[in-house]
Amino acid sequence: MSRLWDKGAPLDERVLAYTAGDDYLLDERLVKHDARASLAHARMLHAQQLLSAEDLAAITAGLEAIAIQHARGEWHISLADEDGQTALETRLTQRIGPAGGRIHLGRSRNDQVLTALRLYLREAVGDLAAGADKVAAALDGLAAREQHTVLPGYTHMQQAMPSSVPLWAGGFAAEIRDDAANLRGVLRRLGRNPLGSAAGYGAPGLPLDRAATTRELGFDSVQEPVTSVQLSRGKAEAHLLFELTLLMQDLGRFAADVLLFYTQEFGFVALPDAFTTGSSIMPQKRNPDVFELVRGRTAVATAAMNECLSICAKLPSGYQRDLQLLKPPLFRAIDVATQTLDILPAAVNAMSFRRENIRLDSSIHAAEQAYELVVKEGIPFREAYRRVGEKLKK
Repeated sequence: MSRLWDKGAPLDERVLAYTAGDDYLLDERLVKHDARASLAHARMLHAQQLLSAEDLAAITAGLEAIAIQHARGEWHISLADEDGQTALETRLTQRIGPAGGRIHLGRSRNDQVLTALRLYLREAVGDLAAGADKVAAALDGLAAREQHTVLPGYTHMQQAMPSSVPLWAGGFAAEIRDDAANLRGVLRRLGRNPLGSAAGYGAPGLPLDRAATTRELGFDSVQEPVTSVQLSRGKAEAHLLFELTLLMQDLGRFAADVLLFYTQEFGFVALPDAFTTGSSIMPQKRNPDVFELVRGRTAVATAAMNECLSICAKLPSGYQRDLQLLKPPLFRAIDVATQTLDILPAAVNAMSFRRENIRLDSSIHAAEQAYELVVKEGIPFREAYRRVGEKLKK
């Protein structure tokens, strides 16, 4: 198969396998976004009198049909294609003839793939933030169901002050909503349109209208100057991975609490059989695997963020093939976060608390008693603190 850069010389198949890697598989999720960006680019070329009306009509019909067929699973990107951009243009040319070769005017695979990636990430960020909001809503529901359930509040793993399920669940809900808001903050970096920057130095001599594709694709602004586009690679990705890491850490800490509360020693939480698994050797066991894996998968997001930052560190300016390696950690973290956000609302809705097992230590009101002395007697807090402490020793 001829690739977009092919000049006729044979390519060692080992080079193709190594340089393409899993990119052709990862690009499957970008096809519809690539097709959308390509349509916008073609319409801009026509408006600038760089593409005839006949060619635009053929390109439009061809791209729309190819994108629909891909969405139906009728074709997939192969290793021979190398990547999604080659697959799309090759199929377009096969369908409509030489007009398919006109669509690449004024762009490079560099800005083409980055445009599709940003369109995909804008959609993914919206879905992830909405998923986080659903988890927070499930925690609100848990707080409402258990509004009268008291809990010990812990510091240093010791009972410290009285708490409740609404306070406990509400704290996580508030932080997860904050995570959702910060995920949406990533849209600022994703809102700049790279299309038309080509290989990083624009398209000299062509009257491209980058503002037109910016409007059509829903970007906030044209990314200028063109040399900044490749320097920005990895920043939005790292920003998203950072916010996903914080979100996954909040979910992991919630899961860690649930796992502690589910132990026989605590026995605070009940989980139905539908949300636990069994042991292959111990007939009595029910295992809270969902929450264990939520806790464990925080490492995936952290590792993905570190991988992304490490790939971009100390790269020279301009496009470098290393940047292709951003996709695996980025997509891996998005998928893990999506799966986690999908399962957690149902898991939270299935939880209940066993009030009969919850015992507050008799000393848990000590701080409250010290405050009471300050209010009643007007003594300094340190004096109240000492008195209560002395009383508890007896």
